[in-house]
Amino acid sequence: MTVNALNTAIGRVQSAIQRASAKTGIDFDYLLGQAKVESGFNAGARARTSSASGLYQFIEQSWLAVVKDHGAEHGMGWAANGIQRTSSGRLTVTDPQMRRAILDLRNDPEAASLMAAEHASDNKDALEASLSRAATGTDLYMAHFLGLGGAKQFLKAMQVSPERPAASMFPAAAGANRNVFYNRDGSARSLSDVYQRFGAKLGEGAGAAGSTGNAGNDLPRMQFAAQMLDMEGATVITGANQSASDAMSWATAAMGRAPAGAAGVTQASLLRPSPDNARLAYMMLARMGG
Repeated sequence: MTVNALNTAIGRVQSAIQRASAKTGIDFDYLLGQAKVESGFNAGARARTSSASGLYQFIEQSWLAVVKDHGAEHGMGWAANGIQRTSSGRLTVTDPQMRRAILDLRNDPEAASLMAAEHASDNKDALEASLSRAATGTDLYMAHFLGLGGAKQFLKAMQVSPERPAASMFPAAAGANRNVFYNRDGSARSLSDVYQRFGAKLGEGAGAAGSTGNAGNDLPRMQFAAQMLDMEGATVITGANQSASDAMSWATAAMGRAPAGAAGVTQASLLRPSPDNARLAYMMLARMGG
């Protein structure tokens, strides 16, 4: 992929996530983090071991369910109307061509981001009613990963017995995702370990699930570009071995989003960034189309 094509793809994904956040009230950082964890921001990603596909790796039944419930709200009434629910609760599409068209929407950043946000919104309401507290981004990711029922079971059990081995409660999920439920030495991760691991992967999106109102400012755009650079090996771009996260720390403080001195950023460095940080910040801006 050429640099221009990569920039176009990145810009389309980032803009789609911003619009989905603004329309649904689901936090931009959460949607950003989920897309990074699920697909590495690759809208065409496909799983090897399941029917999962797209930016947010929806399996077929989950995708059909959210499109059935929310597609018409976002200009996909044709898709929502084409999906039927059988007496057993399974969702089907009788016309093969329409079925393929609906499932292919998972690979469209706009449709995928909107449906991921609506799915998260539905899960947020249900989790908060069940847990009697505000849902975090990590809570929402557990619902995406285990299903709403599984997430409720997981979160309630973690409140009582955080050190309980997670695989003992979810053997099927553990069998399909050994790297999530087991350490490299084969020992089982606890419920708390699994939860914290997902939280770390979500980064800033692990916090409050409600909208922070920042979906349109420049900082999330730079954060997005920094994460894309990290995926491309930015840790070895510069001679000083500085990474996109170093440039992000400088940009965050320079834009007044963090106190001077945060993350090792001094007042002097705000006025005169290192050549390596300046270079990485420029590369982030280039990824943003700046």
